[in-house]
Amino acid sequence: MIALLSRYKEDYKSNLRLALPVALSQLGYIVVQFADNAMVGAYGGQDPLPLSAVSFGVMISFVMFSLSLGITLGITPIIGEHFARGEYRRTAHYLQSSLITFPIIGLLFMVLQLLSVPLLYKMGQPVEVVDMAVPYYRLMAYSLPAIMLYGCFKQFLEGMGDTTTPMVIAIFTNLVNVVLNWVFIYGHCGFEAMGVYGAGLATLTARYISPVLIFAYFVVKSECRDYLMLFSRGVNYLKDTYRLLKIGVPTAGQMLLEGAAFVVTSVMMGWFGAEAIAANQVAMTYGNAAFMITVALGSAATIRTSHCYGLRDKEQMRRSIISSLHLGALWGACVLVVFILFRNVLPMAFTPSREIISLAAPMLVLVALYQVSDAIQGTLIGVLRGVQDVKIIAYLSFVAYVLLNIPVGYLCAFTFGFGSVGLLVGYIVGLTTAAIGYGIRIYRRLKSEKIVAQ
Repeated sequence: MIALLSRYKEDYKSNLRLALPVALSQLGYIVVQFADNAMVGAYGGQDPLPLSAVSFGVMISFVMFSLSLGITLGITPIIGEHFARGEYRRTAHYLQSSLITFPIIGLLFMVLQLLSVPLLYKMGQPVEVVDMAVPYYRLMAYSLPAIMLYGCFKQFLEGMGDTTTPMVIAIFTNLVNVVLNWVFIYGHCGFEAMGVYGAGLATLTARYISPVLIFAYFVVKSECRDYLMLFSRGVNYLKDTYRLLKIGVPTAGQMLLEGAAFVVTSVMMGWFGAEAIAANQVAMTYGNAAFMITVALGSAATIRTSHCYGLRDKEQMRRSIISSLHLGALWGACVLVVFILFRNVLPMAFTPSREIISLAAPMLVLVALYQVSDAIQGTLIGVLRGVQDVKIIAYLSFVAYVLLNIPVGYLCAFTFGFGSVGLLVGYIVGLTTAAIGYGIRIYRRLKSEKIVAQ
């Protein structure tokens, strides 16, 4: 073990140097969710309705959110490849094309989410939960263009290896969100108490501040401003956009399918009542927080792998991939232990309701059991993005999440009689299947390029 750590010591450092800022940045999304849930839960007290409403709104709005985020992730490996080669004009042109195309896609997603509001009443949820969730859901729709605009700049910077700037912006906007939560949810500084709607309004405001700040950074920072100066009328938008979407769309598809498993499971959770919805959201918030570290490790793997891919440095790519997997597996194991040991304590941060806490505790155990698989599959996705081999991940995700995850959860909950807790068994099967599938794919890809032994 000591020899292994020594062999990859520098690779661990390089990965963590990139991953830590990304982790803090990605955790920003969870901080928003955590703050919304914790503050709304405290606002509702023993009444589970407000927490259930914001939980339902968050889960359903995650569909378009994951699509928006996933498409922008296609920028990073392309920028990383050309940046490693010193092709700075090409990187600027890709940024230019993304800034024109992606906010328009965000507007389209916004319209689709707004048009889907009537569907929320056809998902078998308590009507009073849906009524309270709809205004929050609409506010999340209005934020989608801002998410995609910010994503263009953020993923461009990460492709160049700058993960610190997005982190700083995320921390600032998260603080703004928490302060606005306090103002809007509870009614301070002259505002009326808005409850769930106030949580959505705070998140919407923070999400629009993000692109303003990162654009200001590009204007003020001379190194970034140089890229803006390389913008040109001669850019082939269609060709550049096609390549960006060629990576972004399968990535978004994978995120959508994985997210769909969580959304459908959450919908089925609603069939057990408001308390089950709230308990599931508590468990999922902690699970999502852990996954954001996995996303960070995957992002670091994408950046390092894309640079090696651009330089065709096969030996360094091999070391980068192996060290990334080591870190992912270690993180998953640590989370597993923490969730099981503190399963009865962690839910108390969200709600004083004993009924919700008693439901959330066993859910956290099941969430713990898929952490290693989740960390490995998330890291492998980052590697596949880095070598721009993403088409296959959508097909593998369909098998893992649609054909296995959802049906297994349904069978355990309703056919085998395990109740609401049984729905989470599907995640263990789906995420483990995904990890195995992605692992086989990357092994075959690297073997074909003689990066691993024949």
